[in-house]
Amino acid sequence: MNKFIFLLAFLISANFSFPQRSQLSNEVQIISEFIASNSFLSLKEQKGELQSIDSIYLKALNITGNNVQEALLALTFAVVPYKNVPIRFLFRFNYPLFSADDSTFKKKNKNLPKYFFPDSPKNEFGDKDKLAHFFGNAFIAYTSQVFDLTKAIGYFVEVFEENFTPENQIDFRDLKTNKLGEAFGKSLKKDQTLLPSIFIKKYQQ
Repeated sequence: MNKFIFLLAFLISANFSFPQRSQLSNEVQIISEFIASNSFLSLKEQKGELQSIDSIYLKALNITGNNVQEALLALTFAVVPYKNVPIRFLFRFNYPLFSADDSTFKKKNKNLPKYFFPDSPKNEFGDKDKLAHFFGNAFIAYTSQVFDLTKAIGYFVEVFEENFTPENQIDFRDLKTNKLGEAFGKSLKKDQTLLPSIFIKKYQQ
C-alpha cells in the first residue's frame, strides 16, 4: 500500500500548483475531522462499517461541490493511516503525505473502519490500510482517459515491492481491493449516484 500512495502523491506533487495542493490539504483536513468526530463514531457503531464508509464518501462529495474526481483524491489521503511512507530506492527516506493535524490524525485513525471485509484481520489495525487502496484506484480509474492506468500502477507497485520497501511479497488482498476500487471508479463515470459499499460487498465474488 505504501508504494501506491507514494506514487500517487508524487504524481500529484509534480502536477498540482500550490493553490491546488493547498485546497487538497484543506479537504483532507475536513474529511479527517469528520472521521475523528463522535458523530461518525456513533454512526459506525449504529449503522455498521459499510454505511460509515459511504458516509465518508458522501462527506467528501459535499465539501468538493459534488466533484467526484476531487472527492476521490481527497479521500485517498484522508483515509491513509500514515503521515509518511518509508521508501527505499537507492537509499531509504520518508515521503510526507497530505494529512490532518496530529490530534485529528490520531483520532481519525482510531475511528477508521477496519472490519469491512469477511476476512479482515481481527486485530486492532484490521484493514484500515485497504480504504486508501480502494479510493486511490477509484480515483485513477475515474480519471484515466487514454489507457488503463489503474492496473498499470496497481501491478507495478505490487510486483516491484522490493524496490521500495523491505516487504517483498505480493499482497493479493491488496490486489483484490484495487480491482474493487477500479470497478467503482469506472462505474462512477456512468452513474455518479453509486456508493462504495456496493462494490466492497463484492469482495467475496
